[in-house]
Amino acid sequence: MKTITRAVYTVLAPAGLFLALVSNAAAGCGDVSQYRGPFQMVSPAVLRGAIPAATAKSAEGNTAPSVAGMWKVQFISEGNASGNPSIPDGAVVDFGYSQLHSDGTEIMNSGGHAPSTQNFCMGVWGKTGYLTYEVNHFALSYDSNSGELENYVNIRENLTLSPSGDSFTGTFTIDIYTTNQSQVAHIAGNIAGTRVTVDTTEF
Repeated sequence: MKTITRAVYTVLAPAGLFLALVSNAAAGCGDVSQYRGPFQMVSPAVLRGAIPAATAKSAEGNTAPSVAGMWKVQFISEGNASGNPSIPDGAVVDFGYSQLHSDGTEIMNSGGHAPSTQNFCMGVWGKTGYLTYEVNHFALSYDSNSGELENYVNIRENLTLSPSGDSFTGTFTIDIYTTNQSQVAHIAGNIAGTRVTVDTTEF
């Protein structure tokens, strides 16, 4: 059975929201099986959706808010302090850019994982109610040295879009499996997203 690779997040800027992945063999998109501190913590205001966001613009002129579009996202740990790996509440598990397409498909560029281990992953989404959505997202994790497939990863999200359509909050789970499809880790937490528009200038 292949071992799960070790990934460590360190803070690049104490007041910022930017992280660098440091690892012996960095895990692929969504793989957080061996996180170790120090962790970057996120303000509760982010989780409440009280984050600066540009006004959403619709290319089709439709004023009804939709989750379709491009988003700057953060996955924030909650309830994993006693898990394996142990991740404190408020720590950033992953971050990056996600696109939810109008045809119900989705793609994410993970900023927390090196391209050599796979930092792009794909999924599908559906509407579950007024301003609520679910995402079913799959990732593959590779060994950065050998290039061999190490893990399958399933990420599920439940999102609530703001009435303005320019941000969302919600919850996520990450389940990690070996290539024999034996589950080796389960991570849960909150997700926050800010819409990226043609006027967005901040990373």
